[in-house]
Amino acid sequence: MSEEHNHDLRKASFYNIWRRIFLFLVTHIFYMIRFKLVYRLEVRGKENIPKNNEYIIAANHLSTLDPPLVCGIMNRGVAYMAKKELFDNLFLRWWLNWLGAFAVDREKVSVSTLKTVKTIKSTGWVLGIFPQGTRQLDGEIKNVAKGFAAIAKSTKCGILPVGITGTEETKIIPFTGKIVVNIGEVIPYSNNIDEMVNAWGKSIENLTGYKYIPESV
Repeated sequence: MSEEHNHDLRKASFYNIWRRIFLFLVTHIFYMIRFKLVYRLEVRGKENIPKNNEYIIAANHLSTLDPPLVCGIMNRGVAYMAKKELFDNLFLRWWLNWLGAFAVDREKVSVSTLKTVKTIKSTGWVLGIFPQGTRQLDGEIKNVAKGFAAIAKSTKCGILPVGITGTEETKIIPFTGKIVVNIGEVIPYSNNIDEMVNAWGKSIENLTGYKYIPESV
């Protein structure tokens, strides 16, 4: 299957300068102006962002604004996982491809997923993940999938926790919203997946004020 149609397995050439420029124009020009003008964006902890790309960005998820928000804050390309069903839509497929996203099966971490993540690591981009999978608006961090920790373990990447508040409130009038993004310290990768998941949950709890609810044993 060609790279054009194989949306879960990306080659290094996919993450080229043209996609980086497109991503910059979308996130830094269109979205960041909106975030600063309408939502009075405040970012804390940028000093915690590593200079290398030996890490995975893992943020809580409140809104469709979250992916461009995180991309706009970072100083490099961020490639997101997107559920494979989204690539069935012609426009969404075009949009996601140009933003550097790739398809993933939420039920399992496939060999193609791991290969793509390792490829991303070699290009200077970083992987972005929302461990909750879907948006959660009830002020709790729960239903956290362990796949991101398994990927961190397999690729020997640390996990950069990013706590987001305020994107769930849709605003259009200038200065009526308030988004706060708190970036925590990198969680080192380890062979204990549960330990990394809980470390991320507790970090997001501290960064957002939302209560972390661990998975019941």
